[in-house]
Amino acid sequence: MSAATADHLASVRQRMLQALIRRRAAGWLLPLLPAAALASTAALPPTAPLALAAAAMLWAAADFALWRKRIDQHLPAWLNDAIPELEDSSAMLAAAPDTPLGTLQRNRLLARIDQALDEERLRAIASNKARFNTVPLALAAVAAACAWAYAAAHSPQRIAAPGGSEATKAAIAKAGLSLHAIPPAYTGAKPSEGAPRDLQVPQHSKLRWCAHGADATIELSDGRTLQAGQGACEELLASDSLFWRSRKDPGQRYTIRVTPDQAPQVAISAPNESVTILKPDAQSAQITVSVSDDYAITKATLHMTLARGSGENIRFTDKESPLPASADPRKRSWSKQWMFKELGMEPGDELYFFVRASDNAPVPHIAQSPTYTLRLPGAQGDAQESTALPSMVKQENLRSQRQIIIDTEQLVADMPRIGATELRARSEKIAGDQAKLRLRYGQFLGEESSLFGGDEHSEGDGHEHGGGAAPGPGGFGTGDIAAQFGHAHDQEGNATIFDPATKEVLRRALAAMWDAEKQLRAIAPKPALPPEYKALGAIKELQQAERVYLHRTAFVPPAIKEEKRMSGDMAGAASYRRAQGAASELVPVEVRELVQALGGDAALPALWSKAAREAVAGISDDEQRLAAQASVQDVADGCLPCRAQLRAWLRTTVQQPAVLLQARPQAQTRFGKVLQGKEAP
Repeated sequence: MSAATADHLASVRQRMLQALIRRRAAGWLLPLLPAAALASTAALPPTAPLALAAAAMLWAAADFALWRKRIDQHLPAWLNDAIPELEDSSAMLAAAPDTPLGTLQRNRLLARIDQALDEERLRAIASNKARFNTVPLALAAVAAACAWAYAAAHSPQRIAAPGGSEATKAAIAKAGLSLHAIPPAYTGAKPSEGAPRDLQVPQHSKLRWCAHGADATIELSDGRTLQAGQGACEELLASDSLFWRSRKDPGQRYTIRVTPDQAPQVAISAPNESVTILKPDAQSAQITVSVSDDYAITKATLHMTLARGSGENIRFTDKESPLPASADPRKRSWSKQWMFKELGMEPGDELYFFVRASDNAPVPHIAQSPTYTLRLPGAQGDAQESTALPSMVKQENLRSQRQIIIDTEQLVADMPRIGATELRARSEKIAGDQAKLRLRYGQFLGEESSLFGGDEHSEGDGHEHGGGAAPGPGGFGTGDIAAQFGHAHDQEGNATIFDPATKEVLRRALAAMWDAEKQLRAIAPKPALPPEYKALGAIKELQQAERVYLHRTAFVPPAIKEEKRMSGDMAGAASYRRAQGAASELVPVEVRELVQALGGDAALPALWSKAAREAVAGISDDEQRLAAQASVQDVADGCLPCRAQLRAWLRTTVQQPAVLLQARPQAQTRFGKVLQGKEAP
């Protein structure tokens, strides 16, 4: 192949490549238009349109390299299809044939190709092979739309003032400022933008002041100052209510009230009592709960604990059920008729349940309802009357109250058939069992003496009359001193840790047992039955308070460092003795001097505004704190009548100090020592 022939083929490829570039240029340049549109969006960082433009240019370079490779591979076939004058012999242009006939045909093609392959045919080949591709343009448009939507979601939306957009623009131009409020995303509240005005925003909202036309200085109520340059913005995270003003118009204050995020509110409407005793034949129970929040509820669960058993043999089973979400994310309610079979609840069991809920705050607020109890009574014959107090162990020779009733009823039924001797023996035996049971329950009310001994009554008489106590100094007897200053731990009713209601039930049971015992010892078993049943009822009432469910709130001490134990190393150990603290100052020195200076027209102390703002910052009420901060600002502006108001606000911030017990120093003189008998005169 000659050099001229090679140069001629290279020029054909070059012309074909130029035609394809002109064909594909529109597809390469159009994806850059969305990038240019994004560049005009001020809310987006400049990296977003640059990234989109770089992606479009990278795709154009890859597409150019692909079509250049296709021209090198498929150009002879394209020429044969588009130019009949080449007689399907375009491949002979790439390599010289070996035969004379082939050489003749190649020379004929070289003579025709310049005339046959004009610009019009090149454009036709390019249009046929490289059609317009809309995929890159569509992808670029979608990417630009997503970026624009992101910018719109994270930038304040324009809300027209009541007077319309023109009035809003006029107010912004007059103030030279615009105020943007961007609530936290989890609240779902819409951002706002407009002229300076009073606002009410959720807690942790982002406030942005933007200057228009000239620099602007924003003075906040807590003493801070924001400098917004021309065409620039200053931001602040609103955590507490405040007011602000522009130094350009110091007489106009604007208040921004912050609404704190509240914890979820949990309510249980069924059952309506904290402890509900169900009917013995009940098969189900209604539980109705509702949870509400000011923004959204992320999680709400019903926690249930089933208690089974008695005494020390009590087993607890936990179950957790989520409350279903509703169409309104701020509310959840659930009402269900729970079947006891579904809960695994049997007669004698108790069900404790409560509701716990959390909201969608970054640091979730968690609320929990009180614990409610559903009590399903057991069968009358399955109860163990003698185990009303689980801390006691039943003795082998101690009969239960129910067994005493059974024995008494059997004795009443056998009275016509037995003699007087057997009747007396059996009645005395049942009375003895009743006495033992009475003494056992009497231990919990401080009864320590025997039943029939004379010590009990004589001891009671001695306590009652107390005639043997000699009067002490000042005319007071020792018995009176013990009654006034001592703790009567050995008296009946005080030697117990039970609450008054339980004590009253115990007294009622003991009184009934005593009445039954007197009838049995009088050989009258039939009149003994009513007090025996009365004692059984009191014992059953005690059993209802036997099982108590408490949440675990005990203190868990930190783990002991094993390497420190038994080492004698005292490094870092603190004394257990509490050091005597100095008496706290009632009023700080700066505040005291400021209050005194505010009483007149003299100059105020240096840095007085800092001390005043720190003092009024502790006021909990928002309205009062804002009013006190306004007084500080008014005094700083030179308002003399406002000094009395600031002085009054500063006085309200004075807190009563905590009471500290301090040792009183005493002078040890020789006269005092002689008076106390420590030295001889």
